[in-house]
Amino acid sequence: MGRYRDDDDDDDRPRRRSQGSDLGGLDYVVPFRNGMALASYYCGVFGLISCFLMGVGGIFGAVPIIFGILGLMKAKQNPEAHGTGHAITGIVLGAIELLTGCGTIGFILYGIFTSPVR
Repeated sequence: MGRYRDDDDDDDRPRRRSQGSDLGGLDYVVPFRNGMALASYYCGVFGLISCFLMGVGGIFGAVPIIFGILGLMKAKQNPEAHGTGHAITGIVLGAIELLTGCGTIGFILYGIFTSPVR
């Protein structure tokens, strides 16, 4: 007896559907069912790039943090959605962006208020 059932087999047992999708495991790599986790990840990555290129762009780090929290909540409610890693990555990158943006603004304000007045 092999792993697969023959078509002429008279077995009337109900068949179980596979729990995974037909994507061949790709949904573990890219969580298609958890859009918030993906949005958090992409906003975090592209926001971090713009943060270092433009300087003050880090003040928008709250967006990936919010999306990441919503993505974690969805992954917890629906285990088939996956995306926990993407959501956590987005939260961490968003926090780095916020800290970088706040630091940049802090240095600018420090420079303004401590400069000698002529």
